[in-house]
Amino acid sequence: MSSRTELAYLTATEAIQRFRDRSLSPVELMRAVITQAEAWNPTLNCITYDYFDRTLKQAAEAEKVYATDPESARPLEGIPCAIKDWHSVKGEITTYGSRVFADFRPDQTAPAVQRLLDGGAIMHCRTTTPEQAHAGVTHSPLWGVTRNPWNPEFSPGGSSGGAGAAVAAGLTTIADGSDGGGSIRIPASASGVVGYKAPFGRNPTDREHPSERVLHYGPLTRSVADAALMQNVMSGLHPDDPHTLRESLLLPDSFAPVEGMRVALSMDLGYFDVSAEVRANTEAFAATLEGLGCVVDEVSLDWDESAFEAWLVNWEGLFWSLAGDQLTDHRDDLDPFVVKLIESGSRRSLKEFYDVNVTRAEMYTAIRGVFDSYDAVIAPTLAVPSVAADHDYDSDSFTIDGRPAPAYLSWAMTYPFNLLSMLPVASVPSGFSPSTGVPTGVQLVGPAYDDLTVFRLASAAEKTMNWNSIHPTLDRI
Repeated sequence: MSSRTELAYLTATEAIQRFRDRSLSPVELMRAVITQAEAWNPTLNCITYDYFDRTLKQAAEAEKVYATDPESARPLEGIPCAIKDWHSVKGEITTYGSRVFADFRPDQTAPAVQRLLDGGAIMHCRTTTPEQAHAGVTHSPLWGVTRNPWNPEFSPGGSSGGAGAAVAAGLTTIADGSDGGGSIRIPASASGVVGYKAPFGRNPTDREHPSERVLHYGPLTRSVADAALMQNVMSGLHPDDPHTLRESLLLPDSFAPVEGMRVALSMDLGYFDVSAEVRANTEAFAATLEGLGCVVDEVSLDWDESAFEAWLVNWEGLFWSLAGDQLTDHRDDLDPFVVKLIESGSRRSLKEFYDVNVTRAEMYTAIRGVFDSYDAVIAPTLAVPSVAADHDYDSDSFTIDGRPAPAYLSWAMTYPFNLLSMLPVASVPSGFSPSTGVPTGVQLVGPAYDDLTVFRLASAAEKTMNWNSIHPTLDRI
């Protein structure tokens, strides 16, 4: 019999196999993650609401399915799934990380979330997010500071930071996230898990942000197979999202070897200042791919700071459009940095907004030229392993290896791929920071709508690096 701690770190694919051979019940698994949550959350502060009594009953119902009619089991039947507290769930308090919505109960559920629930996943808790998902770290006036399970002095990333911490520490088996500037991939990197930003249209977005192409719903998991499992449940044409793709993509259970694939390494995407620890782990990851038979060449990608300005114009404009009216009645309730984003968005011009598309086109031309010669691009996910748990975006003292850098996202190498929303991108672990113990990550970038290439590389690297063999433990912190 496995201990509850061991069970809490099972992957979903392992758990489902054991549900089917009756060596594990969904109730046992749910009790394991609940025990883990009760032990860890006081340190991590990654859960907003839990539903443990209710979900034990749901797990018992799933147990009956496997006992009496296992062929009728849905793809995620009985699997504990943490849902980000920025994603609407009908009738359940959904705060969006904000005091403005502290008691808000939506009248509908985000389509991607509904698909997970319809697929048999059990929502046993909600995970923290910075206010209205504005940041790459997770702290808010409503919920306080969320911490990294590998080293609580650091952030697990954001805005799906609670999800990344919960998956890494075994408080859940799988979690959902959303990514508008890296909000799945940043916590995947800092927390040492797998995160996937599907190409725009693969998964439905939500009703609150219609047609917003920088926004992507997706999985955070402990294994590549789990990410594929979640992705298969979440993806596909949806009647409420006219941008979802008519052609379905079913990711397979296994992927072809990577021998002979050509991979381009861009260490800095043309303009990021990358720390020595991240460089070393990225080079080691590239060497792993070479050992698997890939040809890996370092390339120069002709991007520059205009990418950040274009993303920021879009981001601030989005905030102004959606939250500008909150300044009238709720200014004092809002995070001061959110107020700054909203006010800056109100000053953006129509020309600035159109020029975002000009920059997108220039960026795509540059990376398309790389894809003419290579099957995929790899790059660090973050320029540093992580930042302080209470990282201040207004700080003028932030540094990368002692070199001054802007505090707002100069360290997150993710947002360029939100501008290029058609590119599939996974973040997978690349190692650990020797100085902090915090994980580092690498982004695997495929050509437009080529999800299979990304999963093929991720799966091969996982088998060699075996990153799911070590987990954070409370006795280490």
